[in-house]
Amino acid sequence: MRSLEQEMGARKVAEEMDDDGRFKRTGTMWTASAHIITAIVGSGVLSLAWSMAQLGWLAGVATLFIFSAISLYTSSLLADCYRDPLSGNRNHTYMKTVKTFLGGSKYMVCGLVQYIFLCGVTVNYTITASISMVAISKSNCFHKEGHGAAPCKFSNNPYMIAIGITEIFLSQIRNFHKLSWLSVIAAIMSFSYAGIGIGLSFAQVVSGEGEKTTLTGVEIGLDLTVADKTWRMLQAMGDMALAVAYTFILIEIQDTLRSSPPENRVMKKANVIATSAATTLYMLCGGLGYAALGNHAPGNLLTGFGFYEPFWLIDLANIFIVVHLIGAYQVVAQPVFNLVESWAGARWSKSKFVNEEYPLSISKNNLAINLNKFRLIWRSVFVVVATLISMAFPFFNEILALLGAISYWPLTVYFPRQMHISRNKIKRGTTKWCCLQLLNLVCLLVGLAMAVRSIRESWHEQSFPYFQALHILKVIQI
Repeated sequence: MRSLEQEMGARKVAEEMDDDGRFKRTGTMWTASAHIITAIVGSGVLSLAWSMAQLGWLAGVATLFIFSAISLYTSSLLADCYRDPLSGNRNHTYMKTVKTFLGGSKYMVCGLVQYIFLCGVTVNYTITASISMVAISKSNCFHKEGHGAAPCKFSNNPYMIAIGITEIFLSQIRNFHKLSWLSVIAAIMSFSYAGIGIGLSFAQVVSGEGEKTTLTGVEIGLDLTVADKTWRMLQAMGDMALAVAYTFILIEIQDTLRSSPPENRVMKKANVIATSAATTLYMLCGGLGYAALGNHAPGNLLTGFGFYEPFWLIDLANIFIVVHLIGAYQVVAQPVFNLVESWAGARWSKSKFVNEEYPLSISKNNLAINLNKFRLIWRSVFVVVATLISMAFPFFNEILALLGAISYWPLTVYFPRQMHISRNKIKRGTTKWCCLQLLNLVCLLVGLAMAVRSIRESWHEQSFPYFQALHILKVIQI
């Protein structure tokens, strides 16, 4: 009797496992699309009206569509690399995929760039979410006390701490497979606050109060030199390129998909859905925002309609931003969490502290979650460190802009292209090989231009972190 029970238990466990010994994947095209949208549609969508103003209608629309097409194409190339063509084994991470097809030291470079960028994004999300929370407090204060109220000043630090505490709890969600509901909520939030910006822009345009726009964007004049115009155009192009890039997390999302139908086919469909939805949203936000606010469109679309009124609508948009960023934080942090936990599991395979799961009942209906001691401590420490960095370096967004510029070309174009060439044994000198090299060169130049622009902007005395770091050191010495 006992042997029969043991056999049934073993059979049940086997049914719950995938072909690689991991828990059975349940992801679908829609959950993958939600993960992608959560990762790429950030609050930066509200800056696209400014980007359109720098480039104008002709270059602005063309640039957004071109970079969307490039991102979709290279993502499709990467999706085909999820499984090893010889053994059929899965590549669970971007880094492992590069190791399978390119080997050598390239996978180490890939991992270094990818994980540093992802860690930086978590800090960026903490800062940006706190800024939105401060904006809500200021809006309510100004509405209550009057627009000239002196007491309406708030520190970001308490809000960062609150975000950090929330992320500690959410970080205990074990992996991407359990994260689908949070991604769906975050994706809905991103469409919601972008929708508010689109609605306000549309209302201003149809009322006939739209500002002046031009085919070439902001015009050179007394307040804008040729050099300034050029640098602004480079920044706008960089913002658009980064806005549609998501290959840095694609393989990790693809690893959540069930094995039938083939993961690469499902992932390609998810790529099309997510990229089409994001590009449409970007075009509406950028285009209508530019049409409404003209060549003087601000960096944040919502502030172009007045910071104070309608205060409740601006508050609602900022609430949506906060909820979205809290969810997006978990999406971009999961690869970092899994990297460390996979390494620790392999290094201490017999350790109960590292590997043992403890079911914790959270309701009378026997609803339970699994806790792991190592996961609890390690992920909590990660969130605490990210929060402390956010509080110590509120200018970190400028550092992230440089990290994004550096990571764009290798993660979005170079590695997917190289793996595609290796996988399909494309011969040097063929038409396809030459086209892939041309694409690589163009995106390399774009990445270099973004990096140079970020460095130039950072060296400005009012924005470069060095000068603010000196100020922090002086405060500490005092």
